[in-house]
Amino acid sequence: MASSACTKPIFPSAFTVSKSKLSRHVHVSFTSPKSIYYHYRKLSHASQRSLVVNSVLKTVDPTQTSLRRSNSEDVGSLGEKPTILVSEKLGEAGLQVLRGVGHVECAYELSQEELCTKISCCDALIVRSGTKVTREVFEAGKGRLKVVGRAGVGIDNVDLQAATEFGCLVVNAPTANTIAAAEHGIALLAAMARNVAQADASTKAGKWQRSKYVGVSMVGKTLAVMGFGKVGSEVARRAKGLGMHVIAHDPYAPADRARAIGVDLVSFDHAIATADFISLHMPLTPTTNKIFNDNTFAKMKKGVRIVNVARGGVIDEDALVRALDTGIVAQAALDVFTEEPPSKDSKLVQHENVTVTPHLGASTKEAQEGVAIEIAEAVLGALKGELSATAVNAPMVAPEVLSELAPYVVLAEKLGRLAVQLVCGGSGIKSVKIVYRSARGPDDLDTRLLRAMVTKGLIEPISNTIVNLVNADFIAKQKGLRISEERVVVDSSPEMPVDSIQVQISSVDSKFASAVSESGQISIDGRVKFGEPHLTCVGSFDVDVSLEGNLILCRQVDQPGMIGRVGNILGEQNVNVSFMSVGRTSRRNKAIMAIGVDEEPNKEALDNIGAVPAIEEFVFLKL
Repeated sequence: MASSACTKPIFPSAFTVSKSKLSRHVHVSFTSPKSIYYHYRKLSHASQRSLVVNSVLKTVDPTQTSLRRSNSEDVGSLGEKPTILVSEKLGEAGLQVLRGVGHVECAYELSQEELCTKISCCDALIVRSGTKVTREVFEAGKGRLKVVGRAGVGIDNVDLQAATEFGCLVVNAPTANTIAAAEHGIALLAAMARNVAQADASTKAGKWQRSKYVGVSMVGKTLAVMGFGKVGSEVARRAKGLGMHVIAHDPYAPADRARAIGVDLVSFDHAIATADFISLHMPLTPTTNKIFNDNTFAKMKKGVRIVNVARGGVIDEDALVRALDTGIVAQAALDVFTEEPPSKDSKLVQHENVTVTPHLGASTKEAQEGVAIEIAEAVLGALKGELSATAVNAPMVAPEVLSELAPYVVLAEKLGRLAVQLVCGGSGIKSVKIVYRSARGPDDLDTRLLRAMVTKGLIEPISNTIVNLVNADFIAKQKGLRISEERVVVDSSPEMPVDSIQVQISSVDSKFASAVSESGQISIDGRVKFGEPHLTCVGSFDVDVSLEGNLILCRQVDQPGMIGRVGNILGEQNVNVSFMSVGRTSRRNKAIMAIGVDEEPNKEALDNIGAVPAIEEFVFLKL
């Protein structure tokens, strides 16, 4: 069975909650976070030092009911007016907001050296997409730089890890340019369909080529909206008004919201295979990087037309040129590129069937003013010690809390990341349950940090949203994701904060049927062993594999030689096996083999694994 196939459970699984003696169950409500969280990675020495939160970004006692805020007058670190550097053009309305509180310096087109020189005297920095805020910039800030504001949505040009290590908050402006971006997407859609740019250039060159520039009608055609967030849903509304049939792919889009617009939510493969037009609105993440490549284009309807006003990196530009040359893609309209600006001799830009604009998605007067005000207010709020849902990272929690929960934080995120990859398209994830087994009572274990990391693992792989303790509940609600928690008190050592964590996803199909419990939920368990996160249960199958690198899960007939056969296949392709574990329901019946691999197996290796007769299904998971 192919690893990408969507399957129903082939046989029911007996689902065991825990082998430990259960003394009682404690159900926990999903409350709003009240503490400041960090963007977790393994801590360097700089990270350890930056555990001390900036004086203007207050750490809050979790027993309090709301965030403490510093007085509005006390904006600077010493009560003085803060210095705010604006390195790219910002709307006057936003500048006026900033000038009312701080000293504002506008210095455009700075080199990296010039930026590093200036930043040491600044409390805040506001950028757009052109300024690269690198680790060197944060180092040059010498701890004074407290907030970086990105006037727009994407944060590709800001080193978030370095920002967190140096105690600097990063905020963006995600809402003000939604309509402008959607309108530009529709403008490119229509311009492409009717050859507006090409015909304009031809006519201005003194030609009159009516027969050459015959276009195609949009009415009655199928538009696939890839990414059904704010911009994608607004594009869908407008496309419906043009008489198009609209489908969409987004794992987190609520089906009822899509139905209200008249849009059908479908799988990724179904969307690209049936669409006449494809409009891209997905973020650039490791999962979506070059997701539109030779293999993807080969699955599309011949003559498809593609619009991209999202991020250039989601398209393999060389592959798109090949698809245009062969006619698989009839036309493309692009506002964004992998490298901006693209080279003058770019084959993609110069292609006769491509319409291009220089990243104009948010370039309307109204949007620019809205973004300027939104980012100015977010930056000033951060300087006052306030935090909002536009924060994309946050200062770190107290060292003693992190020290105890650090390995469980890694486990929680990886379980979420693994669980979301087991979901197979459809109407999206709606309900997730997290079960904590612990010897501690509710008052001795604050699970907000762990819940946030499960949410982070579920959402971040296919979203540009950075999830942390501050915004986890808000982002989950925004995505239509209901997350509930249950605590099960077990007879284990109270020295360990958590014995195990279980993640359940309800009402979805699974790429790996054996991960589905008898009650119809995708269910995986994990625990920390020797300081490292381990996967311990998939569906009803007990396994024991370290959650590092990548993972292959195989359901197979329990018979001799299977471990060696799969190991040989991977070895022939130079894929190193780091861990291997086999769990089974009963002797010589069904078994699951969990294999940790250092490298990503190529298509040939995965095909060979799937071709083994005793293997009934398998899936490859990136961790």
